[in-house]
Amino acid sequence: MEPEASDPKKPKPSNDFLKYSSLGIQIVLGIGLAAWLGHKLDQYLDLKFPAFLLGFVFITFGGMMFQLYRSINR
Repeated sequence: MEPEASDPKKPKPSNDFLKYSSLGIQIVLGIGLAAWLGHKLDQYLDLKFPAFLLGFVFITFGGMMFQLYRSINR
């Protein structure tokens, strides 16, 4: 038996599920890491208002949404 040669005109199966699930994991881990670092910095500086926590989370969220936007437009 010969192995079947792949037809170059035949579309390849899409791995959208894997692509977007890995992007979702990156978003959750990125925001979690930013929140943890911001919380630790707020504790170290003994701030009563969680300024760094909120700042890091919003900046990371904005960056991740921009990354998602670029990924979808490809």
